[in-house]
Amino acid sequence: MIMHLSPFKLERYFAKYEFNTEFLLCSSDCEAMSISDLLALEEGAAEKFQHVWLGYTESLGGLALRKEIAGMYSTTQPEDILVFSGAGEAIYLFMMAALQAGDHIIVHSPHYQSLSEVAKGIGCDISLWRASEENGWALNVDELPDLMRPSTKAIIVNTPHNPTGYLMSRADFDALNRFAQTNNLLLFSDEVYRESEFDPADRLPAAVDYGAHAVSLGVTSKTYGLAGLRIGWTATKNRALYEKMASLKDYTTICNSAPSEFLAEVALRHREKLANRNIYIIKHNAAIIDDLFSRYSSLFAWHRPKAGSMGFPKLLQENVESFCDDLVKKAGVLLLPGSVYDDAHNHFRLGLGRMNLPQAVARLEDYLSKS
Repeated sequence: MIMHLSPFKLERYFAKYEFNTEFLLCSSDCEAMSISDLLALEEGAAEKFQHVWLGYTESLGGLALRKEIAGMYSTTQPEDILVFSGAGEAIYLFMMAALQAGDHIIVHSPHYQSLSEVAKGIGCDISLWRASEENGWALNVDELPDLMRPSTKAIIVNTPHNPTGYLMSRADFDALNRFAQTNNLLLFSDEVYRESEFDPADRLPAAVDYGAHAVSLGVTSKTYGLAGLRIGWTATKNRALYEKMASLKDYTTICNSAPSEFLAEVALRHREKLANRNIYIIKHNAAIIDDLFSRYSSLFAWHRPKAGSMGFPKLLQENVESFCDDLVKKAGVLLLPGSVYDDAHNHFRLGLGRMNLPQAVARLEDYLSKS
């Protein structure tokens, strides 16, 4: 089988602008930090880091790191955790392990392109489970039976959601897991923004804790602001699927960076502090955006997110691609047009997780005043 993958629209867009634009007002990750600041969170960590051995690491992920990750869930053990070089590798290898040509999957939409593109490249059929903007970007669980086919193999969901900031209710998430179990489906739950809920009471259980039908995806990049570590993971009790993913990893990265694994282990021991730092930044920035959009209500509409570091506003006038292109060229402010998510309704992604958002918004507002 020859696998054909279309260009990754979002990543190609970022490749054009990310490192030569002054203000990235559309970033999906939270504010990063230096290695020294991270090591300062734990006494003795800086000294231990100097002695990290730069040989090959365990393909599954170091045991100490897998123990820290397993502790993020209610029912998992280290042997349920598989560590990858970022979440993208995990998504790719899940699809390769779980699916084959002719399978059908149901995918939460809009979505990060790889959550469907890899399956499409394998030869799977895709049905989109579309979020309702009119209902705050919610999904309707009652639509699932109509999306089912005899060949349906998996449901792919992302909550908290990129790019809308939607957070599924507990009742709906319970119902989703029951539906997957009843119909003998895999549930791949992209949870990379978990622990970034504006209200901790809204936090959902991880899908992995519902049973062996589920795979939970996590990463250090988003909630914890450590994208440069390139450490992601899956958590699942499905042994056959786990072993197949682990075997396929021998053909991709084989193992992870030893310094990154050490730093990720330190970070996850202090993840509450890292998450609280970034939630504070997000909430502060969300208030600034609320004020901006209230003053420009004839130009923008949006549903305030409940979790994560982004929202998905709508431009009410002109074409969003032209707007974003003109803005970055004239003002040095990057927004991400919704077309990279195959959205045709004039939305754009707006990031809330960076400390320089107030300066970026001031630049945006100066641009708007001159338009």
